[in-house]
Amino acid sequence: MEQTKALNALEPFLALTKSASSPRAAADLITRATSHPNTFIFAELLQAPQIQALAQAPEQASYLALLKLFSYGTYTDYINTPNLPPLNEQQTLKLRQLSFLTLARNPANLSYANLLRELGLETPRELEDLVISAIYAGLVSGTLDPYHQVVRLSSVSPLRDLPPNSISSMLSTLNEWSSRCVSTLAELEKQIATFRAEALKRHRDEQEWAATVEKLAEGKSSDKNQSQSSGSDTLYAQLNRKLGAGAASKRGNGGMDGQDNDDMDLDEEDEDTSNRRELRSAKKRGFSNLGSGK
Repeated sequence: MEQTKALNALEPFLALTKSASSPRAAADLITRATSHPNTFIFAELLQAPQIQALAQAPEQASYLALLKLFSYGTYTDYINTPNLPPLNEQQTLKLRQLSFLTLARNPANLSYANLLRELGLETPRELEDLVISAIYAGLVSGTLDPYHQVVRLSSVSPLRDLPPNSISSMLSTLNEWSSRCVSTLAELEKQIATFRAEALKRHRDEQEWAATVEKLAEGKSSDKNQSQSSGSDTLYAQLNRKLGAGAASKRGNGGMDGQDNDDMDLDEEDEDTSNRRELRSAKKRGFSNLGSGK
């Protein structure tokens, strides 16, 4: 979205390059293009033949160097490069905004102290105004953190041109990133295979444990039934032994059968009764003799 807007803003200046037949006209075109508030991409303008021709004009060659800084350089590069044309207010703001985009690629560069130094600003308030202008221009998305003296960004628009001879380094970076991705995917696949093997092993262990518990439960039930049956048999045998012992005891005390025991008991009772009667009769006779004086 921001790239399309920036390209559309550059289109009128690309059309004017056809009429910029003199070095002075080409230099003036560069000043106008870099001062426009919506132009942030300058690669196509930089490649125009009329602009490249400034390299052969000693008086205007510095404008070609200035356009290169707006395309892929920074404000620090401008300060450190001698004999460049002076910047107007709009150009100064634009170059600082573009430099902020370059610094935003690395979050470590977003402290207030580093940004003030790299952007040539003097106070935190000036820095905050610059960041706010970049946010409103759609260059970045983020917030200011004055307490921790840092700018926190969530997104950065790809509005900077690539410097010359950067394709090889970019390819090297992409190859390194691709290698890391491949190794990471291989490690993830290895971990997934390990997790699957462990899950399968746990499932098998659970099945074996369930089968073992079921066998133990069946064996315990069978032992209980056998114990109950054996207990019943033992109790029945004990009752039989007790009944047999009682019968044998009666036979030992009373003779060979129950009838003899009964007869003997009756004879003993009759004898006791006869003895008691004789004793009472003797006592009466004694008392009678005493009364008669004999």
